[in-house]
Amino acid sequence: MIDRFKVPLSKLNNQCDTKCFNFDSTADLTPLQGIIGQERASNALDFGLSIKKKGYNIFVSGQSGTGRNSYVKLIADEKASKKEVPDDWVYVYNFKNPHSPLALNLKAGQGKTFVKDIEDIIKKLKKEVENAFISKDYENTRNILIQQYESITEQYMKKLNEIAAKYDFRFTQTDKGLISLPLKEGQPMSEEDYRGLAPEAFEELKKKGNKLSLESLDIFNELRELEEDYRGKLKELDAETARKVVDFHIEKLKKKFNYNDKTTDYFHMLQNDIVEHIDKFKKDNDEPSNNPLAMFQMKSNVGFFDRYKVNLFIDNSERKCAPVIMESNPTYYNLVGSVEYKNEMGVMKTDFTQIKPGALHEANGGYLILHAKDLLSNNFAWNGLKRALVTGEINIEGLGKQLGYVVTTSLKPQPIPIKLKIILIGDPYTYYLLYNYDEQFKKLFKIMADFDTEMSRDEENMLKMARFIATHCEKENLRHFNREAVGKIIEYSSRLASNQKKLSSRFNQIVEILYEADSWAEVSGSDIVKVEHIEKAIAEKIFRNNKYEEKVIEMFEEGDYLLDVDGEKIGEINGLAVTGTGEYSFGKPSKITVSTYRGKAGIINIEREAKTSGKIHDKGVMIISGYLGGKYAQEKPLALSASVVFEQLYSGVDGDSASSTELYAILSSISKVPIRQYIAVTGSVNQRGCIQPIGGVNEKIEGFFKVCKLKGLTGKQGVMIPHQNVKNLMLKDEIIEAVKDGKFHIYSVKTIDEGIEILTGVAAGEIDESGNYPENTIHYLVTKKLKELAKADQKDKEKDKKES
Repeated sequence: MIDRFKVPLSKLNNQCDTKCFNFDSTADLTPLQGIIGQERASNALDFGLSIKKKGYNIFVSGQSGTGRNSYVKLIADEKASKKEVPDDWVYVYNFKNPHSPLALNLKAGQGKTFVKDIEDIIKKLKKEVENAFISKDYENTRNILIQQYESITEQYMKKLNEIAAKYDFRFTQTDKGLISLPLKEGQPMSEEDYRGLAPEAFEELKKKGNKLSLESLDIFNELRELEEDYRGKLKELDAETARKVVDFHIEKLKKKFNYNDKTTDYFHMLQNDIVEHIDKFKKDNDEPSNNPLAMFQMKSNVGFFDRYKVNLFIDNSERKCAPVIMESNPTYYNLVGSVEYKNEMGVMKTDFTQIKPGALHEANGGYLILHAKDLLSNNFAWNGLKRALVTGEINIEGLGKQLGYVVTTSLKPQPIPIKLKIILIGDPYTYYLLYNYDEQFKKLFKIMADFDTEMSRDEENMLKMARFIATHCEKENLRHFNREAVGKIIEYSSRLASNQKKLSSRFNQIVEILYEADSWAEVSGSDIVKVEHIEKAIAEKIFRNNKYEEKVIEMFEEGDYLLDVDGEKIGEINGLAVTGTGEYSFGKPSKITVSTYRGKAGIINIEREAKTSGKIHDKGVMIISGYLGGKYAQEKPLALSASVVFEQLYSGVDGDSASSTELYAILSSISKVPIRQYIAVTGSVNQRGCIQPIGGVNEKIEGFFKVCKLKGLTGKQGVMIPHQNVKNLMLKDEIIEAVKDGKFHIYSVKTIDEGIEILTGVAAGEIDESGNYPENTIHYLVTKKLKELAKADQKDKEKDKKES
C-alpha cells in the first residue's frame, strides 16, 4: 500500500557518467583559467573594474572557499596588465612652508633618477661654488668694491675729523666700529688723563662730545647708507657668482624633468634657496676641528643640507603595468601612510624624509584588494579609507588629530590625488550591514559581485571541474587524476552542494580532497590518482572528524539513548536532526513523545517551557496548533492539551524540520493509532498540512541508517522525507545497496495525510459529501476523540453552572 511513496533507486544518488568525458586523465586537459559557474559575479567584477566613474568600487560577497580571493586577484591582474604604469611620487622640502612637504609626481622610473641627480648636483655645487668664490675674477671684483668703499670712507673720515677738531676730538676706526676720542695737547687722552679730569672739565668735555654727535649725525647716517650699499653690492656679487654655477645645473634638471608645473616650481624654489644660502656652500664644513663647538657647528651644517634630500615615496621603476596590491593587515597607518619619528639625543624628531607610504599610495593607479573583516576590525581604518575615496586624495595624518588630541607639532604632507579601484571582499551579512547602516558605503561601493556556493551540474561545468583539477595538478605538482577519479570528485562536489543537479562552489573543500587523494596515491605507489584514492581521502577525512558521532553511536549501542527501530507505539516517533562539530556534521535520531489529555492549554512545547527551544522551533509548534484548529475546531473549540518533547535532548533545539514529525505523534496520541517505530521522519509542515523541504537530508538518512544497522536491519526500516528533498539525495553507496536489497527504504511525501498513512498503515481519510470522514480513518478517529473531549468539557461547564 505504501510502496507508491518509495523513492526510486535511481533517484537516491546522481552518479557521474564518465562516458561523457573525452579524456583518459587530467593530463590530457588544458588547465582552467578563470572560475567555474560564477557568471553573475564575474560579469559584475568585469564591469566594476572597467567603469572609470567615481564611486564604482566593488564589494565581493560570498562564502569563504568559493574562489573569491584567487579569482579577484586573477581578474585584477588581467585588467592591470592592460593599464600603463602609474607615476612615481617623491616628497621634497617645501622652502615656503617647511611643515608642509611637497609631493611631486614623475614619470614611472624617474623617481630614482630624480633622487640621484639632486644628490649629485648638491655635491657638485659644494665644490664648484667654493671654487667660484676663490677665483681671480671674483676676488678682483670684490677687491674693487672694497677699495671703492675704503676710498669713500676715508673722505668721510676727513670730514668727521675736521668737525671733531673744533671740539678737540678725533675719530678712529676700531674693532667695535668708529669711535670718537678726546684730545689733550693734540694727542688722544690716556686712561689716566681721563680719570684725572676735574668735574668742571669733565662736564665741559661731555658738552663738546654731545655737540660733536649732533653735528656729525648726518655724516654718520651717510656712512651707514654707504655701508649698507656696499654690503648689498657684495651680496649681489655673491648671488651673481652663485647663479652662474647654480643656474647651469638647475636648468639641466628643469629640462630633464619637465613633466609638470609642480616640478618646475620646485626647481625654481630650489634655485633661489641655494643662492640665498650660498654661504653654506662656500667652504667645506665637514673637516674635523679641535674646537669643542665645531661638532655642533658641523652637525648644524649637515642638518641644513637635509632640505635638499628627496624622499622617494613611490617607486614604480620595476613595474611593467598597473599595481595590484593585496593588503592583509589594513590598519589605519598601513592604508594611508604615516610620518615616522627618530630619536636624536632623547628628542623625537622628524622631517619629510620620514614620510612613509600606505597601501593606498602603493596601489594608486591600479587596484587595492582588502578583506572587509580585517578592515572593519582595525580602528579608524574604515573611516580613513572612506575619507580618501570621498575627497579623492590621501591625507597623511596621525591618529592624534583624528581623535582631537593636542599633539606635538608634526608635518602635514601635501595630499596625493588617488585614482584607483578598491575591491572589498566579505560575506553577505557584512555587505547588508554596511549597506543599511553606513550611508557612504552605498555611494562608494556601487558594484556588488555575489559569489554563489553552488552551480549547475551540466556537461560544461563538469568539464571545467576536470580542467580545474588539471590546473591544480600542474600548479601544485600533483599526480594526474584518471577519468573515473574525476567522476568521483564531481559526485563529491554534488554531495557538498546537497543537490543532484548542482556542483559545490566551495572549491577549498574540493582542493583538500585533491591534495589528500594525491598523498594516498603516493602511499599506494600509484603514478595516477584513482577512485579508490578519492574514497580513501574522503573516508580518512571523515574519520579525523567524527569522534563525536562515534560516541553518539556508542550510546545508542549501549542503550544510553533510548530509541526503538522496530515495533509500533502510540504517541512516539523517531525524528531526525543534524548536529556536528567543526566542518563535520552528522544525523542524530531523537525520540519525540507526545501526551494528550483533556484541557484547554493547547499544545505545550516542553522545550520552550524549559527555555531550550529556539524561535523557529517555537514557530513550528504554533503552526501545528494552526493545523489542528483549522482541521478539527471549525464547530467546537479544542478541549485538548498536548505536551510535546524531544527525549534526552539537553543542548537545545531549533528549526522547524521536526514540525511534521511532532504533528504525526500528536495525531497518533489522539487517535490511539500506533506509529511504526522503524520509520524515522523529517520535514516541516504548514497550516494546510503540506510538507515543506528541510536541510541536511543526506546526513539525517545516514544517521538513522547507522542506528538501524547497529541494532539490526529488519527490512522494514526506512526514512520519510519531503518530496522536494528527493533532488538533494546524494546518499552513500552502502545505503543505496541496502535499499537495492530491500533492507532499507526511503519514502517521500507531499502532505500529512500521505505521511500518516505510511507511519500507521491507516488511511488519513477524506471528508465525504455528508461532511464526515470514513470510519476507522485517522481523521475520523481524531475527530471522534476531540468530540468526546468537547462533550466532557461541556458537561463539566454545566455541572459547575448548576453548583454555582
